[in-house]
Amino acid sequence: MKILVCLSNVPDTTSKINFTDNDTKFDTTGVQFVINPNDEFGLTRAMWFKEKQGATVHVATVGEASTEPTIRKALAIGADEAIRVNAFPEDGFFVAEQLAEIAKKGNYDLIIAGRESIDYNGGMVPGIMATLLEMNFVNTCISLEVDGNNATAIREIDGGKEKISTTLPLIIGGQKGLVAESDLRIPNMRGIMMARKKKLSVVEPISAPKATKDIKFEKPAPKGQVKLVDANNLDELINLLHNEAKAI
Repeated sequence: MKILVCLSNVPDTTSKINFTDNDTKFDTTGVQFVINPNDEFGLTRAMWFKEKQGATVHVATVGEASTEPTIRKALAIGADEAIRVNAFPEDGFFVAEQLAEIAKKGNYDLIIAGRESIDYNGGMVPGIMATLLEMNFVNTCISLEVDGNNATAIREIDGGKEKISTTLPLIIGGQKGLVAESDLRIPNMRGIMMARKKKLSVVEPISAPKATKDIKFEKPAPKGQVKLVDANNLDELINLLHNEAKAI
């Protein structure tokens, strides 16, 4: 089985987020970037298929040279090869076109992408890829088993879970639950050294339309001051919850 894992290079969730140019551009100053968490669950599942079923695992991302430490980490975790499309990922449609082109050339049986990136939360790339590639697609996937050409997936739906049987080739939009958080991997020294010798290809983007454009960003409103109420003053607490917080 040949697997492609699509990766996004996103700010660490602990990073302080700021914007520049009148809130039209993301300020990367002092921000550490990591593998998108939804993608990391997918990468870990791909490693399981590699170790248990002998799968070959490639990773791909759309990004400039600054993203290479992120995909090197994926190689250190155990991916066999990496591909970087040399373009800034400013539009989900554009990114999907680039990754679909890689998938066409690679003839992959299974494509694992995160259901969304945690920076822009577009949630569109895996679905668009499935349409472009005419592949079966399971989104919000929290479990995946493959037996030969058959696959069984479980995905989250409103109010529950849905179990689906399908066939390869398949693309999934994975998320937390695809593997246990305790199974996520930290590269060891041997993996880091081996990653230096693994193939990292850089390809130029194909011509593709950019269908969306970010106009302006806005931070959430700052939290209000905390009001402390004496434990014995229930009337005041009820008044604040009813008239100010509008919670009751």
